[in-house]
Amino acid sequence: MSRLKKIIQFTSWPAMCGILLAIVFLQYQQLQRLSQITATPAPPQQADVQAIPYSTAIRNAAPSVVSINATSVNVESVERASQDSLNLYLEESASLGSGVILNQSGFILTNLHVVDTLFDAFDTVVTLNDGRSTPATVVAWDEANDLAVLHINMDDLTPIDLGDEQTLEVGDIVFAIGYPRRNIGQSVSQGIISAISITIDSDTTVIQTDAAINPGNSGGALIDRNGKLVGINSSIYSESGNFEGIGFATPVSLVLEAMKEMVEQAISINPGYLGVTTGEVLNEQSSQLFFGVPHIRGLLVEQVDEGGAAQRAGITPGDVITGVEGNSVVSGQDIIMDLQNKKPIDQILVQVYRDGQTIVLPTILGFGQAVVIGP
Repeated sequence: MSRLKKIIQFTSWPAMCGILLAIVFLQYQQLQRLSQITATPAPPQQADVQAIPYSTAIRNAAPSVVSINATSVNVESVERASQDSLNLYLEESASLGSGVILNQSGFILTNLHVVDTLFDAFDTVVTLNDGRSTPATVVAWDEANDLAVLHINMDDLTPIDLGDEQTLEVGDIVFAIGYPRRNIGQSVSQGIISAISITIDSDTTVIQTDAAINPGNSGGALIDRNGKLVGINSSIYSESGNFEGIGFATPVSLVLEAMKEMVEQAISINPGYLGVTTGEVLNEQSSQLFFGVPHIRGLLVEQVDEGGAAQRAGITPGDVITGVEGNSVVSGQDIIMDLQNKKPIDQILVQVYRDGQTIVLPTILGFGQAVVIGP
């Protein structure tokens, strides 16, 4: 009996220890589960964050936003002046507004109220963020949505990336990019989306933002935090005439639909425009006189439009246009006939004689000075 008691005492201690350890382990597991339930979720890893730095977003969008200016006539001064002093009263306007490059073909979207003063202007100029300037032509407009399309002939354009206003929420960060004042240059203001899908005095839906929109910002870009276009800055609500924190932009979806219709109409109605002034039709005598050989036939180029299709293609004053699209040119009527079925942004082949050689220059046609009324 004494021996059995000793055996039980000897074996009971390890068993008790094992039971105690099991209890402690179970309690530890319960505590672990409880801590997982009540713990604060860990912040998302950087890889899950899609937004790029604000500076990168602005840097990506900035080359697509342009300044629109014009040289006009001071009519009252001209009325008081003699014809000989007319040139003294040509004056460069302040920055009329801003525009946004939407494709490589040179189409720029802006507000109609930005360019409605340009129709009597002598010279309309678009200036890019990199400092390049070029003449521009108003080719279409949409009065209902206060939108207009300009066209420029220029290479190395940077169309803006397109966003979707449907993804915006009140409180999202946005930036307004434009040219608010003359001599200031391109400027950026930051704000938030204040309201979405509101209607002001018409059937037009707009985006409301508190990003500063000053007069020259009209027609500029409203971009999201990733640098994508979500609207065209159009107007402000103000009793004082100054910015009071209530600005409006036309949503990008409406902008794209309207622009597509305007561009299609402008292209369908306007003939392709080469942009050259030609002079004498070369015959045997004039060919011998100008070039020392009697066989050159064609039209002598006297002038090319600045920034026009011909200049962009490399045609220069002094060249002789000898053929268009493989057809010989012996009169100005020949060029008209060759271009009558061509449209702006069509590419043609122009054959010119220069420095004793005949060269062929691919030429993308532009728009003339005619303005097309949009839908």
